[in-house]
Amino acid sequence: MRLRRLLLRYYPPGIILEYVQGGEPKTRSIDLLDLRPDTDAIALVEEIRKGEPLITASCKEHVIHLVRRLQEKLGEKEDHKFCLFKVLRAHILPLTNVAFNKSGSRFITGSYDRTCKVWDTASGEELRTLEGHGNVVYAIAFNNPYGDKIATGSFDKTCKLWSTETGKCYHTFRGHSAEIVCLSFNLQSTLVATGSMDTTAKLWNIEKGEEIVTLSGHSAEIIALSFNTTGDRIITGSFDHTVAVWDVGTGRMLHTLIGHRGEISSAQFNWDCSLIVTGSMDKTCMLWNAMTGTHTATLTGHSDEILDVCFDYAGQRIATASADGSARVYNAETKKCIAKLEGHGGEISKVCFNPKGNRILTASSDKTARLWDAATGHCLQILEGHTDEIFSCAFNYKGDIIITGSKDNTCRIWH
Repeated sequence: MRLRRLLLRYYPPGIILEYVQGGEPKTRSIDLLDLRPDTDAIALVEEIRKGEPLITASCKEHVIHLVRRLQEKLGEKEDHKFCLFKVLRAHILPLTNVAFNKSGSRFITGSYDRTCKVWDTASGEELRTLEGHGNVVYAIAFNNPYGDKIATGSFDKTCKLWSTETGKCYHTFRGHSAEIVCLSFNLQSTLVATGSMDTTAKLWNIEKGEEIVTLSGHSAEIIALSFNTTGDRIITGSFDHTVAVWDVGTGRMLHTLIGHRGEISSAQFNWDCSLIVTGSMDKTCMLWNAMTGTHTATLTGHSDEILDVCFDYAGQRIATASADGSARVYNAETKKCIAKLEGHGGEISKVCFNPKGNRILTASSDKTARLWDAATGHCLQILEGHTDEIFSCAFNYKGDIIITGSKDNTCRIWH
C-alpha cells in the first residue's frame, strides 16, 4: 500500500486518504466527527496513527496541519445575513421539488409541467430543460458529490437518468406500476433507488441502465428512502407505519422497524451508519440502532404530525419539523431536546442543518423560511417575500447560499 495524497473534507470533518494497493487507486476516510476547535491536534494524530498504517512518521506533520485547518474552519465565527438575490419564475405549473448539486453552482426544479429544469445559481439563468416524462416530475436529485448526473422520478411510473452538462437522457427506468414519489443516488454514484405508490422500491444500475432488484415487503406506498454512507444498506419508509432496512447487495430485508402508529414521513441514516431516525404522523420521532434494528428512543414533545426529520452532517444532532408550527433539536446521544424553534405561524414541512451544523433552516406554510441558531434555538433571520407556502429549502455545501421553493411557483435564491 502506498499513500498518494491526503485531502481535507470539511463537512463532516475528516481526512480522505488516496492510496495505491496492488496497482489499483483507492480511497478511504478518517472521520473526525468529534473534532472541536480546542481538541489537542498532536495527541489526536498520534491516536490516528495507531490505527492507520498509511499515516507514517514522515507525513505526521502534514496531518497535524490538516487537522488544524479543519479546526480553524470549525472555529470560524459567522453572522451571515442572507439577502434575496433572485426570484425565478421557474415553471408555468406548480413546482414539486428543488435540489442543489454539491458545490451549489447548479440547482434543479421539478414541476407539474412534466419537466425538470437545470439552473445556474450564480446568474439565476436557466441552463436547460429536461423533457420526456409523460406526467408530473415529482422526485429529483443530483448524484452528489459528483453532480454530473440527474435523476427524475415521475407520476408516469418511470425514472429517467440525465447528463447535467448536455441534458441527454441516458436511460429510462421502467418497471413500477404506480407513481414514483421518492428517489436517491448512493454516494458511490453506482445506483439509483426509486420508491413508488406501488408499495415497492427498486434499485437500478446507473451504468447499464438495468433494474438490479425490487424491494418488496411493504403493504402501502413508499414515500421515503435513504442509502447509508457506505452504500451497503438502504431504508424505506412507508404509509404502512413501518421502515424497512435492506441489504443493497442482495435486496434482502434485514429489519422492519415497527413502533410508529402513523404513516412515516421521513427516515434517514446518520453519517457513520450507526443510527436511523424516523419521523411519523403519530407526532413522534424514533431512533433506531441501524445494525440490529432495535428501537433506542422515542423523541416526544410535538403536538401534531412530524413532517420532516434530519441529522446534522456529523450525526450528533437531530432536527424535527412539525405541523404544530415548531421545530426541535435533539442530542442524538442523550436523546434530550436541546432547543425549541418557535415562531412560525403555520406548519413546517421541511428542516435542514447547514453543513457546519450550527444553523437550521425551516420552510413553512406561513410563506416564510427561517434561519435558526442550532445551539440556542434563537431565530436569526426570517426570509420573507414568497406569497404562498414554502415546501422546500436547502443550503449549498459551503452554507452561504439558500434556495427556497414555494407554491407561489417561484424559487428564490438567497446569498
